[in-house]
Amino acid sequence: MPEFIPGLLLNQAFYWEAVRPILDSQFPGLAHSAALIGWGSDVLGLDTPASRDHGWGPRLVLFLDPSHFEAERPAIYEALCQRLPVRFRGYSTHYSQPDPGDNGTQATRDLEHGPVNPMIPIDTIDRFWKASLGVGAYQALTPRHWLTFQEQSLLSLTAGKVYFDGLGLEVVRRRFAYYPRDVWVYLLAAQWQLISQEEAFVGRAHSVGDEVGSRVIAARLVHQIMGLCFLYEKRYAPYSKWFGTVFKQLACYSRMGPLLEGVLTAGDYPQREASLAAAYTLSVKLLNGLDLCPPLDSRTRTYSAWHALRGGVAELPLDDPRNTRPHQVIFAGRIADALYAALDRPQDFPPLPLLGSVNTFMVPSSDALQNGFITRLWQSRLSGPDSETGRPPD
Repeated sequence: MPEFIPGLLLNQAFYWEAVRPILDSQFPGLAHSAALIGWGSDVLGLDTPASRDHGWGPRLVLFLDPSHFEAERPAIYEALCQRLPVRFRGYSTHYSQPDPGDNGTQATRDLEHGPVNPMIPIDTIDRFWKASLGVGAYQALTPRHWLTFQEQSLLSLTAGKVYFDGLGLEVVRRRFAYYPRDVWVYLLAAQWQLISQEEAFVGRAHSVGDEVGSRVIAARLVHQIMGLCFLYEKRYAPYSKWFGTVFKQLACYSRMGPLLEGVLTAGDYPQREASLAAAYTLSVKLLNGLDLCPPLDSRTRTYSAWHALRGGVAELPLDDPRNTRPHQVIFAGRIADALYAALDRPQDFPPLPLLGSVNTFMVPSSDALQNGFITRLWQSRLSGPDSETGRPPD
C-alpha cells in the first residue's frame, strides 16, 4: 500500500500535475474551478489510512461555466478518461461503478492501462448547490431557507479546498460560511429550549429507580450542550461519526470537555448531576461572553425552585416542603426566552414555540437530512404559501 497522503494534499497535486495539464492541452483557456468539496472525510481533513477502502483516492469536482456546460462536459470527461495516468502517487485513478448495495459507494481498482473511470464529477456551481441544499448558489436566502439546511451539508460545501477558481467558487462559499446573525441567535434559542425540555428528567428518572433512563437522558443533554458549543464558536457541526472529533477542536473544549466526560462516566447520580450542573453553568458563562443579550444568571437551582424564582425568591432551601423535585437545573427556558428577545426581526421566523432547524427536530438520519427532496419539502413547509399566488412554493 502506498504511503498515506491526506486527501486534501493528494488531490491538490492531482489537479495541478495530472488534471490541469490535460485541460490546458485539450481545452486551452477553459473557464473552470476545481475543488475537493462535498461528501467525504477527506473533505473535512479527517481521513486516515482506514479511509482508503472506499470513496477515497485521486478525485475532485470540476466546475464549468453554465453557458458552456452541456457542450463541453462530455468531451472533457472523455479526455480525462483517456489521458489520465492509471496511477497517481501510487494510487489508482480508476474507480469501480457505484455499488447499489452499498449506498452507491465507489472504490479504486487497479488497471494496467487506460482508459480509466475517474472520480471527477463535472458540474456547475449552481447545480451542485441545488443538489446539496435544495437552493441555488446565487439566489436570495431568507431565514426560513437557512432553517432547512442540514449542518453536515453546509459543512461539506464550505470545508475542503479550492485548487483553482476561475468561476468565483470561493465567493459562493463565503455566502454560506455561517448562519446570518438572526438565524444564529434563533438556533441558539432553540438549542436552549431543547435542553429545557429534558434537563429535569435526569433527576426525575433517577428518583424512580430508572438509572438507565437517567443515563440516556444525560447523554442526550451532553449532545445538546456540545451543539451549543459549536454554535457559540460559529462552527458547523459534522454528523455523528466526526461530531466528537471536531468538538475536541473547539476553543472551549479544554474547559467543557472534562465536564461532559464526567457526566458520561459518572458512577452514580450525584456525580452525574454535579458534572451536568457545572456544564450548564459554563454554558451560560460562555453565552454571556458573546454579548447577545443582557447577562444571565449562571447558577443552577433545584427544579422545584422555579416557582419560587419567578416569585422573586432567589433560593429554595433543600428542606423546604415545596422542594419536591430537588434536581439541579439551569432553567434553560429563561435563556431561550432571552435569546429570542434579542432577535432583530422575530417576524422572519416561524411562530413560537421555538422549533429550531431540521437539525433540531428531525431524527439524525443521514439519508433524510442529506436528501434534496426532503430539503425542498421542508423549505415548502417553512416558507408557507407564495405571497402573490397563494400556492405553496415550487
